[in-house]
Amino acid sequence: MTSSLSDGQGPLPEPATGEGSRSPTPGLTAAFDPGRFHDGAAGIVSRLTTYLGDRSVRGLDLLDPAVLLKAARALMTPERQRIADFDADRVNQIVDLYTGTGIPVYSPGYMGRQFSGVVPLAGLIDLVGSVVNQPSSFYEAGQLPNVAERLMAEELNRFIGWDRDRFAMVTTSGGSLANLTALLAARNRAFPQIWTRGAGSVPGSPAIAISEEAHYSVTRAAGVLGIGERQLVRLPVDRGGRIRPDTAGPVLDEARRRGLRPFCLVASAGTTSMGAFDPLEELAAVARRYGLWLHVDGAHGASLLLSDRHRGRLRGIEQADSLTWDAHKMLFMPAPCTLLFYRDGATARGAFRQRASYVFDEEPDVYSAYDSADKNLECTKRPMIMPLWTVWSVYGPALFSQKIDRLCAVARQAYRMLAAEPDFAVAHEPESNILCFRYRPDGLEPATVHRLQLEIRNRIRGGGRFFISKVDIDGVAALRVVVMNHLIDADHLTMLIAEIRDIGQRVLRESVAVRPGQRNGSHS
Repeated sequence: MTSSLSDGQGPLPEPATGEGSRSPTPGLTAAFDPGRFHDGAAGIVSRLTTYLGDRSVRGLDLLDPAVLLKAARALMTPERQRIADFDADRVNQIVDLYTGTGIPVYSPGYMGRQFSGVVPLAGLIDLVGSVVNQPSSFYEAGQLPNVAERLMAEELNRFIGWDRDRFAMVTTSGGSLANLTALLAARNRAFPQIWTRGAGSVPGSPAIAISEEAHYSVTRAAGVLGIGERQLVRLPVDRGGRIRPDTAGPVLDEARRRGLRPFCLVASAGTTSMGAFDPLEELAAVARRYGLWLHVDGAHGASLLLSDRHRGRLRGIEQADSLTWDAHKMLFMPAPCTLLFYRDGATARGAFRQRASYVFDEEPDVYSAYDSADKNLECTKRPMIMPLWTVWSVYGPALFSQKIDRLCAVARQAYRMLAAEPDFAVAHEPESNILCFRYRPDGLEPATVHRLQLEIRNRIRGGGRFFISKVDIDGVAALRVVVMNHLIDADHLTMLIAEIRDIGQRVLRESVAVRPGQRNGSHS
């Protein structure tokens, strides 16, 4: 008799009795063996312990990609027909190559980016998450991660100040995705028909008001949403990189006269370039006056909410509609881990308006109430909240606040030291742990300033002792330090200043020495 589940072409095949039904091969069994895992993990942890204990001042060892490609290829087993035997030495070499070619985030010489060396306990819990492999968009797939997400939302909202019975939080894989999701929710609130009927159903041109210093993910989101970069209303900033509320209204009025329909104002709490904090309270008043959703990109600076000393930078955050907060920056967690908050939880579900019977329950229950998939672009999502919740549970919030205070204090110290040096020019006073400055000795021609900063940065990166970054301010390059390591002290800053000066003077001497030869060569 033909099975009712057949495809109509005859009976379903009988279970195989040949090779496929045999016991797993020894190689397959060994690859999943718990004892093998224990031995391998012990070796890796031993190497990572040595890596964490290296407090030397060192920067990035930037290899030629061809050299690294060759080294990595040499570590790949040539075996193709059977499962290769476990090779502990090969694993150790891979770990050494991995740690040896990465940015040394635990070194006091690392001052270049906004991601940090993690709290070591967080790394261990991240390992647990990788092994148990529980996607956390649905409660039934990741029970503790979903409960932990609820708990961390409650803990962190104490510092935001929203109604505990109305707000919502969802984790996303990075700040770019969080900003995109928040803008989706804002757009769908302003234009409810656009999700099903498309942009052609909307009279006028939807637009987003952003700072001139807004992160590129916001402009990218405008393209993804079909709004277009030309529909961005760019709000002027002051010399510190903060939106000027006094100019926001006239700029929005002019946008409306041009037929644009702004629906969201994006403010920053810690811009990428200078770590500037927009005046949220004043911008909230502007947003209310124009009927705009206020989204705060606090990917970097929202963590200052945990500091009694620095919380005032985010005065007015309770009036925002949504907030992006990266835990992999100033909460020192493995990347990516971003927290997206909504003042009104109902609007969180407005970002995505669809049903799928294979994941969404038709009859909500006590379990599905903890699901986040209806508020999140990701279906299969890592349990990224677990490292944060575990570290918070073990150490409490003081671990975070003390480290944040330390980083901001060191940035202030760097500012004072550089301001006292006659051949340096600071670009701003640091509002958090980011400081931009230039090496600019007397007599330097303005046209030379930009190229000099670029050359200094490149040579420092190639020198192997420090890792700093650069950013353009008013079209001119500036050197940029991001203090993410609490071990950095005045001695390290003194070493960095001396190295910048030494390199800068060497570059200037070389440029003077080259010019006569260039002129002679032009006449030959």
